[in-house]
Amino acid sequence: MKTEKKIEADLSTEQKIMEAARKVFTQKGYSGTRTRDIAEEAGINLALLNYYFRSKEKLFQQVMIEKIQQFFSVIAPIFMDASSDLETKVERIASNYIDMLSENPDLPIFVLSEIRNNKDQIFTRLNVGKLVQHSSLVQQLKEKRPDINPLHFIINILGMLVFPFVAQPVLVTTSMTDPEQFKVLMEERKRLIPIWIKTILSAE
Repeated sequence: MKTEKKIEADLSTEQKIMEAARKVFTQKGYSGTRTRDIAEEAGINLALLNYYFRSKEKLFQQVMIEKIQQFFSVIAPIFMDASSDLETKVERIASNYIDMLSENPDLPIFVLSEIRNNKDQIFTRLNVGKLVQHSSLVQQLKEKRPDINPLHFIINILGMLVFPFVAQPVLVTTSMTDPEQFKVLMEERKRLIPIWIKTILSAE
């Protein structure tokens, strides 16, 4: 039977490994990461890492599920909220998602690139598609514009929110903006995206 100190030590070690794994996987992706890289980042030996997590794949799946949940957790409650109207939902999605991505600018590139390699395993487990399809937001979209597939809305708003963060390195490298100006642009988009979406939904 484990003592309280032993349990605390185990949790501390697992936390160190997870923090290191998040950092290394985000920087290098799955294929570019070795378990030795994670062990070195965590300040432990490779045998100890293998004791806790067995394999790189198991550790990556845990990090990846966490990242995807983070990626979608901001908008999922808004999608499901039956008490708010469509316009309010769009405003909340734009504001909350930009705040989250501003704090985690590497998240979109990591999630989108790794989804391509692990889509079957990850999305089957999280049921993201079913949650979106049965959400209050999608039902409201169908009622407002029955002539338009709601997927167009999902693509448009995610593109408006996510693509600027994916494109940020290019925008900065080509001197079209700088990090401080980019922050200002993102704050402006909190107001502009709802206007654009409202215009799209109102178009004939």
